[in-house]
Amino acid sequence: MKKLLLLSMVLAFGSQAADVEKGKAKAEQVCKTCHGMDGMGIDATYPKLAGQFADYMEKSLQDYRSGDRANPIMAGFAATLTDEDIANVALYYSSLKENRLSDLSIK
Repeated sequence: MKKLLLLSMVLAFGSQAADVEKGKAKAEQVCKTCHGMDGMGIDATYPKLAGQFADYMEKSLQDYRSGDRANPIMAGFAATLTDEDIANVALYYSSLKENRLSDLSIK
């Protein structure tokens, strides 16, 4: 029970620290070209971010920025982001729902 309470407090604190609207604004500037504003990627070569866990995206972006995760394109974009930007963008994309209908090709 204590662990559950502690986890709830950590999650509540984390969600207050980041700002979805600021994340959306930053995604508009940096991320939308490849990942789209809906987080579904512009085509199958770009990862879908909608609905991913915010902490996973934060860690990934931090690792791209530091060089711990190698991808020259993402490293360049992540280098322009502050810790606050990363938290905000991650929260924004995690708040979106994955739209599986966009994966269907209707003829």
